[in-house]
Amino acid sequence: MIADTHIHIWDFNRAEYAWLNGNTTILNRTYSLDEIDTERKETGITAGVLVQAANNFEDTDWMLKVAENNNWIKAVVGWLPLMNPEATLKALQNKYGKEKFFKGVRHLIHDEPDAKWLLQPAVIDSLRILAEHNIPYDVVGILPAHIETALKVAEKVPGLKMVFDHLNQPPIASKEKFGVWGDLMKEAAQHKNFYAKISGLGTTAANADQWTSDDIKPYISFAIDVFGTDRCFFGGDWPVSLLAGTYLRTWKSYKEIVHELTDKETAEKLLYSNAADFYSF
Repeated sequence: MIADTHIHIWDFNRAEYAWLNGNTTILNRTYSLDEIDTERKETGITAGVLVQAANNFEDTDWMLKVAENNNWIKAVVGWLPLMNPEATLKALQNKYGKEKFFKGVRHLIHDEPDAKWLLQPAVIDSLRILAEHNIPYDVVGILPAHIETALKVAEKVPGLKMVFDHLNQPPIASKEKFGVWGDLMKEAAQHKNFYAKISGLGTTAANADQWTSDDIKPYISFAIDVFGTDRCFFGGDWPVSLLAGTYLRTWKSYKEIVHELTDKETAEKLLYSNAADFYSF
């Protein structure tokens, strides 16, 4: 069994995706889940996690509806108004806490001007609410400062499980091994509630579709070594990953690397059971 823990869908008729306004890439259109069905089956994906692509309820509601109608989707990482703890708690109590697929929360912090966005008192209060409800948080960081911020969050909300989406952008493009990013990720790994999502590495390589498994393998190996084989899992990051090649190619590379680095039992944890434990499916 293989779980893809990072799949996006967006529908311009269902929600507003501010980051796509004016976007001139292939991403600026509606993407529906059935577009990857053939490649998903070919690559052996048996479970999927839909991840928010907009800071609004409409996006989350659309993902939940799609999850209900696709039995291989096991979880949704949605959005809550973290700037307003009262509204966050109300949304959980009145709606999302009762949704069987609502398994995590994310905010597009990498689009916020302040890398310390998560440290605002109101947001910290909301993150405490997540911890109390045993709902993990996806950290979508792109700067070392985002890791530093997450480390401070861990001090303030020690009970919150967090995962670094896309490994918080390792320095694949520069081939640095592993610099400030590596030092901060080592520090984060000391906290038992930090996890590593190995995803989006083809686009992180910043070489269109010219990247190879050899380009990303050292960073995957590093993450597994640092966080351990119980706190890492994989995600395809479709359709953003299309900027760096096909869905099939992304997963072919990830699977090959996992099997090169680990034994069969460990591969099963990295490719499925760790994700199932983190997102409770």
